[in-house]
Amino acid sequence: MAQMKESSPKNETTKQLTLIQAINEAMRLMLEEDNRTIILGEDIGKNGGVFRATEGLQEAFGDDRVVDTPLSEAGIIGTSIGLAVNGFRPVAEIQFLGFIYPAYEQIMTHVSRIRMRSMSRFTVPMVIRAPYGAGIRAPEIHSDSTEILFTHMPGIKVVCPSNPYDAKGLLIAAMEDPDPVLVLEPMKNYRAKKEAIPVGKYTVEIGKGKIVREGKDVTLIAWGAMISIAEKAAEQVDKKGISCEIIDLRTLYPLDRDIIAESVQKTTRAVVIHEAHNTGGLGNDIVSLINDTAFLYLRAPIERVTGFDVPVPFFTLEEHYLPTPARVVEGIEKVVHF
Repeated sequence: MAQMKESSPKNETTKQLTLIQAINEAMRLMLEEDNRTIILGEDIGKNGGVFRATEGLQEAFGDDRVVDTPLSEAGIIGTSIGLAVNGFRPVAEIQFLGFIYPAYEQIMTHVSRIRMRSMSRFTVPMVIRAPYGAGIRAPEIHSDSTEILFTHMPGIKVVCPSNPYDAKGLLIAAMEDPDPVLVLEPMKNYRAKKEAIPVGKYTVEIGKGKIVREGKDVTLIAWGAMISIAEKAAEQVDKKGISCEIIDLRTLYPLDRDIIAESVQKTTRAVVIHEAHNTGGLGNDIVSLINDTAFLYLRAPIERVTGFDVPVPFFTLEEHYLPTPARVVEGIEKVVHF
């Protein structure tokens, strides 16, 4: 799969945006720049989407560029495939990641395979946007964190921004990518904070993680809404003399092997944090990667702090399901004092 390099904005002017506003800004820029770009999904036009990610876009670009679709995830993805192989660059919104399952067959059978199937005569330059994760008091099937279903699917990239800057840069990179990209958007972070981000166009390279906090005693590996949990835990153990390095993966497939290996080789300990279920979660792949690249450096077994092996519970119980700073602190102390 082709890799898109990172690019800097030509305009250094910045403005304060939330993560959801940064996503809107990315789509607006690409709709203006490339008339092949088409946005489609349920309630994204007149209503501006359930989270207002597409607010104002249909009014600005018309209902043939920002298309309200029937309630059919398989239809949305199937239509996007047809558009993509015929020269368009569709961005399909799935209202919640938990609604994507009816479209899974289309993604597995066609989206991820057309380049291989056609020996690169056809590609699928499409983006699938999907809000995911718990913590916003949503009903059942609205809070799933099932990224692992797609990170085991060669042919499609999976990215997950944790902050407004990365949200805009990763989405633009995904929209310019010649191959399909699934963009997972942590709902809990949509309006968690504002950040000064460039007004102009820029990209964040797909496949590259980022060290968001330097440290020397233990590496914390996380993504999406779990970055803030890792930061809070790191602040707590810092008072006890434990220095944590935090990696924001940003891309879940392909993983940035180098940043993980180099950090764990330096700190000699690792804690992986994700809200998805423990069994079969992406943490397992990260543990395997560390064992492949840094096993002889480890001073303690790798710890995982994750969601539990149950469906995400109803909103009155979801805080008991999600990893907390206290649980992460426990994991950190376990590897440090092994």
